[in-house]
Amino acid sequence: MSQHVGIFGLGLIGTVLAERLLAGGYAVSGFDVAPSRGAALEDLGGTNADPQALWQCGILLSAVFSTDQLAEIIASAPTDTGKTLVSMSTCDPDEIADLAGYAAQKSITLVEAPISGSSGQLQKGDALLLLAGEPSGLDQFEQIADAISTKRERVGAIGAGNKTKLALNCILGLNRAALAEGLIFAKAMGLDQQTFLNTAKRSAAASDVMGAKGAKMVARDFAPLGRIAQSQKDFKLIAEMGERAGHGGLPLVARYLDLMENAIAAGEGDIDNAGVYLAVERMAKSNV
Repeated sequence: MSQHVGIFGLGLIGTVLAERLLAGGYAVSGFDVAPSRGAALEDLGGTNADPQALWQCGILLSAVFSTDQLAEIIASAPTDTGKTLVSMSTCDPDEIADLAGYAAQKSITLVEAPISGSSGQLQKGDALLLLAGEPSGLDQFEQIADAISTKRERVGAIGAGNKTKLALNCILGLNRAALAEGLIFAKAMGLDQQTFLNTAKRSAAASDVMGAKGAKMVARDFAPLGRIAQSQKDFKLIAEMGERAGHGGLPLVARYLDLMENAIAAGEGDIDNAGVYLAVERMAKSNV
C-alpha cells in the first residue's frame, strides 16, 4: 500500500494507531513532544519525524490530548497543504467546528473520527470510530480506516463526532463508577468479588464495562488502557457542554467529577480509568 500516514501524538491511542496501520502495510511517520515515544515508534517500524515533515504524508491523524493542542497543530501547519487532518481525540465540539473553518483557510480539510473504546479495544480493531465532517475528507480517511477498525459510523457535520463521543463517555464513565460501587458493596456484605462479577455478567445488570473493567477492578490492576486524567478532562468538557446546552444540572456527572478529583489528589491521574474503584472505595470509607 502506498499511502503514507502521519500521526501527531504518540500516547496510548497514537501508538496503537501506528501499530495497526503498520500491520496493515502502511508507512507511518509520527511526532510527539516526548522523545521516548518517537523512539518507540521507530522500534515498531515507523519513522520519528519532525512535525513539519509530517505534512508531506498523504493523510494526517491527530491523537493529541486536548483541543488546544489540535489548534496548535493547525496553526503551525504550512499554507496550501491540501491535506486531510483527522482528529481522533476527544475535543470540544464547538471549538473543533471553528477550527475546521480556520483549517480550510490553509487548505486543510479537518474531519473527526474520535474513538469510542479503550486503547485495548482499539488494539483488537474493536473500537467504534465516530466519523463527522466534510464527506470528501471522510472518504479519504475511509481508504485507510479498515486497518484501524471496521466499526465506524458517520454521525453528521463537524462537531457531531465529539458530541456523540461525549454523550457515550458520559454513559461509560458512570457505568464504571456504578460497577466499582457494586463490587465494593458486594465485598462489604462478605461476597467474593470474582464470584459476584461472574454472576453480574449473566444478570440483567450486565454491561460491556464489566467485561472491559471488572477484572481489573477485582485484581486491583490499573495498568493504563485509558487514564484517569483523560477521563477527568472528558467529564469536565461534558459538564461544560451541558451548561452550554442549557442542561447544567447533570447530578451524576458532578458526582463523577468528585471521584476524579479524589483520584487526581491521590496521585492516580496516570492509572487506568478503572481506578475510579479506588476513589469510590476511599469516599465510601470517609462517609462511614
